[in-house]
Amino acid sequence: MNKVFANADEAVKDIQDGATIMLGGFGLSGIPENSIAALVRSGVKNLTCISNNAGVDDFGLGLMLKTRQIKKMMSSYVGENAEFERQLLQGELEVDLIPQGTLATRIQMAGMGIPAFFTPAGYGTEVAAGKEVREFNGKMYLMEHALHASFSIVKAWKGDTLGNLVFRKTTRNFSTSMAKAGDITIAEVEHLVQPGEIDPDDVHVAGIYVHRIFQGKDYVKRIERRTVKL
Repeated sequence: MNKVFANADEAVKDIQDGATIMLGGFGLSGIPENSIAALVRSGVKNLTCISNNAGVDDFGLGLMLKTRQIKKMMSSYVGENAEFERQLLQGELEVDLIPQGTLATRIQMAGMGIPAFFTPAGYGTEVAAGKEVREFNGKMYLMEHALHASFSIVKAWKGDTLGNLVFRKTTRNFSTSMAKAGDITIAEVEHLVQPGEIDPDDVHVAGIYVHRIFQGKDYVKRIERRTVKL
């Protein structure tokens, strides 16, 4: 099975309106820049996006919010995006704010084949609305369901043509779990190499989880806010 695609446009071209997609990254660190740009060009709409963040107004998922391609966001942090705030307050965007640890675990559980788990995070808050509650050892817990997606899109530093991936430092973040939680996982990489060029001990995501891979280009690697002094 050939997993190598020519570019981002080819890799995402069958993502259809109404799809649920996961996008790796923490803030703007390690986001799949090329794939997001390709989704903007494709014009696909009514998407449910699962991501730690919603980008910023002119970069990352903020670009897709600007073009109104996202119907629902499932995130844990959205504080750097004014357009996100505007759409939320105007009732134009569905939002499911999820505690960050809960979001990470829901994604991990999907990759592990575990349908649900219990966590104390969110008990007694709006997060608990409509969820099953149980008591364990005198403490109350919410039942949270695993999060699956039709497509998981991640960005790695290096990958081989079999789909084995290596991430650099904090860019690993949510991406290693998301790669295992999608029906189809798409990986864009800075360096695409041949099998055997990556030491097996360095692999962060095994190729069995990756269905499509391509070499990206022109990475900006922005951060949300640069602080040079306190």
